[in-house]
Amino acid sequence: MRHLTIRSASRAERELQSVSAELSRRLSSDTGHVCPVEFTAALLRLFQSRSCGKCVPCRIGLGELADQLDLVLDGRGQRDTLALVERLARTIGLAADCAIGQEAARQLQVMLPAFRADFLSHLEKNRCAAETVSVPCVTGCPAHVDIPGYIALTREGRYADAVRQIRKDNPFPSTCALICEHPCEAVCRRNNVDDAVNIRGLKRYAVEKAGVVPAPARLPDTGKKIAVIGAGPSGLTAAYYLSLMGHQVEVFERRRRTGGMLRYGIPSYRLPDEWLDRDIDAILSTGVTLHTEVSVGDDLPIADLRRDFDAVYIAIGAHTDKKLGIPGEDARGVMSAVEFLRHMGEGGTFDFTGKNVLIVGGGNVAMDATRTSMRLGAASVKCLYRRRIEDMTALPEEVEGAVAEGCEVLPLLAPVRVETDAEDSVVGLWMQPQIIGAVQRGRPAPRKADKPEELFRADIIIVAIGQDIEVEPFRAAGIPVERAWFRADGATKVPGEAGLFVGGDCESGPATVIRAIEAGKVAAANIDRELGFDHQLELGVEIPAASVWISGPCGRVNTTEESALIRKDNFCLMERNMSHEEAMQECSRCLRCDHYGKGGFRGGRDQKW
Repeated sequence: MRHLTIRSASRAERELQSVSAELSRRLSSDTGHVCPVEFTAALLRLFQSRSCGKCVPCRIGLGELADQLDLVLDGRGQRDTLALVERLARTIGLAADCAIGQEAARQLQVMLPAFRADFLSHLEKNRCAAETVSVPCVTGCPAHVDIPGYIALTREGRYADAVRQIRKDNPFPSTCALICEHPCEAVCRRNNVDDAVNIRGLKRYAVEKAGVVPAPARLPDTGKKIAVIGAGPSGLTAAYYLSLMGHQVEVFERRRRTGGMLRYGIPSYRLPDEWLDRDIDAILSTGVTLHTEVSVGDDLPIADLRRDFDAVYIAIGAHTDKKLGIPGEDARGVMSAVEFLRHMGEGGTFDFTGKNVLIVGGGNVAMDATRTSMRLGAASVKCLYRRRIEDMTALPEEVEGAVAEGCEVLPLLAPVRVETDAEDSVVGLWMQPQIIGAVQRGRPAPRKADKPEELFRADIIIVAIGQDIEVEPFRAAGIPVERAWFRADGATKVPGEAGLFVGGDCESGPATVIRAIEAGKVAAANIDRELGFDHQLELGVEIPAASVWISGPCGRVNTTEESALIRKDNFCLMERNMSHEEAMQECSRCLRCDHYGKGGFRGGRDQKW
């Protein structure tokens, strides 16, 4: 018998694997601020390097495509070069033997129409179509907060100024310090060195150190009156900036307390009332008049608001639930996550001691309901989702946190019917196993698997499959509704209606808090402009100059949480703040893209909104 040997990877192979892993990591956290023509050419070369080389379309065709794009990049392409590239891509897509060539051709066929202006600009002007390159984290933040600026202020210990710098573009610094989904970190250029700066963590540190920071003074009174319907994040954001501009702003809120889904949808272990109240108090301190427990359309006709105010901004959020559409969903013990979390937000509670709770859904609301149920003493909590775990829209850290606290997350299960007893009370939920299928609308779609239905025993079922808005009586007042949402243009203006604006979840559908803040900020600027003004909100905070020394590769400081064994039994804030040493180290990791090669942000923002 021949002797066998275990083959170890050579040094060269190990280095190649390391480089490949680094490339994968950097591509997964790409800032997106690259030339699309260069990116497409590099992508084709990458596909070609992974080809087996046995078929001509991949071995030769992909190289020829990349060569043609190199001509475009060098300004040596002809007018018919793009047409040639398109024809060649179609041919490769049809003739390639495997998915590598087919997918490479498909990617090019997607990029060409999407970035045709960039391709033409390279052909005609030998440069990118974009005139300037922005700071990735600032652009990645929907509210366009000057992130390098407030990190630099935090590093110098100017915490109140850091909060002021945040408030210039986001009046909810305390709230977002705890619950923002931080899309800015996904595009942080530090990803190209080691890992993204912990931007939200530094905001938390600055906010907690600063304490109460007064709002800036209002500009002189304009004599204009604006009504805001809804005291959620979008409505209050618009009210804040409009009030600072000198307008008289009145907010009408249906419920007893302000905050919208921040108050009635996010549990206190993630966002304590005192943190939210700190932001709302600052907003109201600018002179905003608040009317609570007023239902516009019922208590107060919309026509009266449009008559008595110069502009109206509708930001009522999405506070109604979606139904499962299955037998038995009206049984005793079935409730919506919106109803469940709203009751908790109003100061109520539930006794789930010893009960089996099922949550249906895969978003952040489902995770909030899941983790809240565990804190209410449930014997078991299961979150059932019809897709895969990686397809869940909930933040990964929310899913991991729920599992750590003892909850189960079970994917590829679709609800079929609710099992009830003789008194029409819930005793279980029948689920149909699913199998993942073809990609539809950007992600794999599940379909019924060839497996029998499964019964999950339950005393409580909480449905968290989405939210809707209450379109009546707004539709009756002539406000256009499209696919169950209010319709507006990109400037939040209702088409054909003077002085009427709409934004936030009621226009976009349920989205993130920072998206709602973005809509309120855009609405404020456009309402101000429609009323004949162009106010610029000056801050007067000097941003520290960028340091010559930039930190080399260094690990990211992550905030920690209370032990799962402890936090699962209470509603105390579970996230811990950074120490001073940790915060200063994390500040030092910022590459100051506002100063080094990424546009004119030195000393603050390059454009006034």
